[in-house]
Amino acid sequence: MRCELWPAGADDHAREAEQFFDGTLRNLLEVQLAFDASGRAVGFAELSIRNCAEGCETDRIGYLEGWFVEPDVRRQGVGRALVEAAEAWARRQGCVEFASDTHIDNLPSAKAHEALGFTETDRIRCFRKSLQEPL
Repeated sequence: MRCELWPAGADDHAREAEQFFDGTLRNLLEVQLAFDASGRAVGFAELSIRNCAEGCETDRIGYLEGWFVEPDVRRQGVGRALVEAAEAWARRQGCVEFASDTHIDNLPSAKAHEALGFTETDRIRCFRKSLQEPL
């Protein structure tokens, strides 16, 4: 499912899963899975706690780092159940705000966030510059 959500990072998923289970993956604190009646995993939510997020006012924010539901079970409440469980987890961690993000052109994700009560706070373009000398 991670490969479907983040195909560009497919080479890193196995290593990151191993690091998560051995407790060395930075920033990812919780992974929640959704299963169908037959026991098949049909969705996940990856969660962290951030000290800042766009539009948030506190310094301890539950953050939905990744959220995916298999296409054949979308629009059946699986995504909502995952987000509600994620919010409950964040509250138990002492958070009073919960945040997420999506790519600016991912309209289905934006609509799903809005349907679950998220409010868009900002639109940004992110940039990166390497500080390493060319070889």
